[in-house]
Amino acid sequence: MSKISIGISSCLLGEEVRFNGGHKHSSVCTQDLGKYFKFKSVCPEMGIGLGVPRKPIRLVGDPKKPRGVGVDNANIDVTEKLKAYGQETLPQLKDVYGYIFMKGSPSCGVFRVKVYRENGMPNEEPGSGIFASVVMENFPLLPVEEAGRLNDPTLKENFINRVYAYHDWQELNKKGLKINKLLNFHRRYKYTLMAHNPSSCIKLGRMLANQAKVTFEKLSDEYFKLFMQTLTQKATRKTNKNVLMHLQGYLKTKLNRSETESLCEVIEQYRCGILPIIVSVSLLKNHFHSHPDSYTTTQVFLQPYPEDLSLRNRI
Repeated sequence: MSKISIGISSCLLGEEVRFNGGHKHSSVCTQDLGKYFKFKSVCPEMGIGLGVPRKPIRLVGDPKKPRGVGVDNANIDVTEKLKAYGQETLPQLKDVYGYIFMKGSPSCGVFRVKVYRENGMPNEEPGSGIFASVVMENFPLLPVEEAGRLNDPTLKENFINRVYAYHDWQELNKKGLKINKLLNFHRRYKYTLMAHNPSSCIKLGRMLANQAKVTFEKLSDEYFKLFMQTLTQKATRKTNKNVLMHLQGYLKTKLNRSETESLCEVIEQYRCGILPIIVSVSLLKNHFHSHPDSYTTTQVFLQPYPEDLSLRNRI
């Protein structure tokens, strides 16, 4: 399988582009994810010609619309340059399926970037980096994450799950999306959606059932928007257990009593936090290998990404 393209802040790849001439190399990105992703490196501050080393900048003003100014000299304002560079970079990002940004950066941070008042004190409300905001505003459904947060196994798994789903959808669109392909897409992701938000799964199903009421273009746009919003929500042990039990139902006439009890015990141990989810999933897959089922073999939930990523071993 060819590598999936991911946008990334240059410093995370070990490139010495930081204001102080350093980097923020992320082994999670280059080692854990590098086998399956090819990175499109971007440093907006270098892109607007600030150079290395350079005077640092920070965000000031309204957290919703902050300005990027010099830490030592507030008269140096690079806000519009960063926005313009973001717009110039957008065409290069049309073929990426996720983006990993640098935490806390005034240009690339996504969550809780400090925004300072004119008196030098930080606002209680954080903001987002100027370049990152341009990317997210123009690609609102693109999976994004900060490198530091990828050290959290649950956040890492959620991000990678979204990247592969986003890629799956975009590849489907390239081949020509039609109603039968959309219905099949939903069938394959039914239990994935159920794990993230059962109510949204039902809502998406009803949306497709009422397809005659809207144009197909509007239907597919609204479907994918809610689809990605649903995957952004973290699955819980409770919702995952519900999915595991649903999948077990397809084996109720195939397994003997001992096998059924063993599978139930493993699923319950996962719910209690004793075992990671990979144990239940692997056991189900083994049973489905012995007792093939045409519906469950299509379910993305059982293998949403390459097993070698080992993302389910720690959640």
